[in-house]
Amino acid sequence: MKRSFLIFLVLTCSFLWVQWLEASEDYSLSFFLGRVLNKGQELSKKEKGELLNRVQGLFERVDKVFEKLVQVTQDRETGFRYDEGKFWMSKLEKDRESIEMGVQQAKLLGEKPNHLIASITIYKAMRDLANSLSAYNQVPSFCPYVGDLASEVELWADPVFYKGYLLPLAKLKDVESKPPQREKDKTKSSPPARKPQSPSPRSKNP
Repeated sequence: MKRSFLIFLVLTCSFLWVQWLEASEDYSLSFFLGRVLNKGQELSKKEKGELLNRVQGLFERVDKVFEKLVQVTQDRETGFRYDEGKFWMSKLEKDRESIEMGVQQAKLLGEKPNHLIASITIYKAMRDLANSLSAYNQVPSFCPYVGDLASEVELWADPVFYKGYLLPLAKLKDVESKPPQREKDKTKSSPPARKPQSPSPRSKNP
């Protein structure tokens, strides 16, 4: 009876420990920062999948912010001059194209995890969006909607996505592209044996 109780207690503790570990893996920005900055440990397949989900969600969050910025730009009470408003609208449209491209490539990468071009496109899109958000954050009318999103996108791009996904994939592709090394012959060919020279005839005395 006592032994059965101990077994039950151990199993219960193990179950609770697993549940706690799963709960602690919230796959937030801080979680991935801790993982990629821990040298020598690559992300697992599950973690890479969760990273792609977070990246796709990040693109959607940025797109919603850009919707607000478009509304602010079109609002007459904002006080933008015509040329200034036209400039920001053009930039926002271009950035939203980057978002659309990033979402498409994230979905493609979910289907083909080893697609290097897709991962490069996602990384570039996030870096471009981080730079654009930093620029929007300098505009007083945009600043309340952007906030810390610029620095957050930059961290998701580098180091999280770059070190956690793009760099390991690039190294893998580099290894696959190298031709297999030729095996060296175990036995080296020995040089041909020299023939013994015939003794030269002795010169006779006259």
